Amino acid sequence: MAKRKNLKPWGVGATVIAICGVVLFPIYWMILTSLSKSTELRSYPPRFLPHDPQWGTFSELLAAHPFDVWFMNSLKIAIAVLVLSLTISVLAAYALSRFRLKGGQSMGLFILTAKMLPGTLIIIPFFVIFRQMGLIGSLWSVVIAQATMIIPFATWMLKGYFDTIPVELEQAAIVDGCSPIGTIFRIVLPVSAPGLAATSLYCFVLSWSDFLFARTFVVTSESLWTLNLGISSLKGEWITDWNIVMAASLMASLPIIAVFLFLERYMVGGLAAGSEK
Repeated sequence: MAKRKNLKPWGVGATVIAICGVVLFPIYWMILTSLSKSTELRSYPPRFLPHDPQWGTFSELLAAHPFDVWFMNSLKIAIAVLVLSLTISVLAAYALSRFRLKGGQSMGLFILTAKMLPGTLIIIPFFVIFRQMGLIGSLWSVVIAQATMIIPFATWMLKGYFDTIPVELEQAAIVDGCSPIGTIFRIVLPVSAPGLAATSLYCFVLSWSDFLFARTFVVTSESLWTLNLGISSLKGEWITDWNIVMAASLMASLPIIAVFLFLERYMVGGLAAGSEK
């Protein structure tokens, strides 16, 4: 029994190390590929350490391709989708959580059903609508399409979190003279910081990783390409410089990491505060 107790922490540690190795290996391989020469990538067996790190790959990428334009387009779309999705989702989730309307449960399920529709199924109706509105070739077409797909699930994420907040907190605020709208911004949203952080991360990641809508609505104008469209154009017909592709992919993943690191403290802090209560 004593031996089992002594071996148990080692087994847990080995399992954690193995899982981290499996999860982080693709990231390590992406970094390794971006720092390798094209000739080294075609050699066999593959190298697990770069013989001569090519830091100039990143400057070559920025000099030969409008990476900054792709980056800013993706950033504009992601921020617009985040603001639009959170604004609508917060109000819709609060209404579903607090108001007992006739058919409210069915309405909530109907909203969630919209998330079950694949993007390939609704992209043709989107294209017809946006063409009639003159939005084809505009970043707003991508923003509206992405927000439409993100809002249903974001609403249900926030509704589940609003359901855990005691109604007595809002009632006490109203007794103290706070308006119903004021209780949302002064009571509900601050308490819901972990839920808002998780939903914001969900909205940003889905918007940042979109390819389908951008490929359909703004592909005709290279000045409106997003990062995913730009990175896909780096693949050649006969030869592909995978070090350039991996360098672009690595730089494209940095905003996701930055957003997660920024929101992580709110998620962890809110969960810790909830456990103390």
